[in-house]
Amino acid sequence: MKTDMTEHRTACMLQSVSLQSPVGELLLSGCEKGVHTITITMETAHSAVRCADVELNAELQQCVLWLQSYFSSANSVSSVTPPAIHHPLLHTDSFSARVLRTLQDRVSVGQTVSYRQLAEMAGNERAVRAVGGAMRRNPVPLLIPCHRVLCSSGAIGGFMGGKGTEIKRWLLQHENPDHFKTP
Repeated sequence: MKTDMTEHRTACMLQSVSLQSPVGELLLSGCEKGVHTITITMETAHSAVRCADVELNAELQQCVLWLQSYFSSANSVSSVTPPAIHHPLLHTDSFSARVLRTLQDRVSVGQTVSYRQLAEMAGNERAVRAVGGAMRRNPVPLLIPCHRVLCSSGAIGGFMGGKGTEIKRWLLQHENPDHFKTP
């Protein structure tokens, strides 16, 4: 007799909220266990960070607070607890998950790392292209700072499938104005 050991999972009750930011509208989704996604829509950017006035679960509230702090002063996030992240990709043992967790844990505000360095940090120095793939699949940009990953040559590289190069440049300049001058 074969027993089905499939884990029964309860579906997350997702909430979504729109947040206006200097890099455009951010669409956040998450459940009571954490943030699932952050989407940068590239719609009109705003100088102030505003959030729709809705009742949010605690993790989305924490995400909004963290993002407001980040856009106010990037260095201020060190004193704000980041929200939990609850995306299936990050709850696996895949190389992509390892790369994203390594980036989140080891590359701080104002720092950058090359794709090659991040591959080495994640345990496979030859997996440079896989690191790029992990950056493209990052479900929570800003919380997991894929904008801090540059080409080995120092070139800025891509962001958001090549559509967000100016956003990446803005984020890097926001975090480290002495190193990343606006053209």
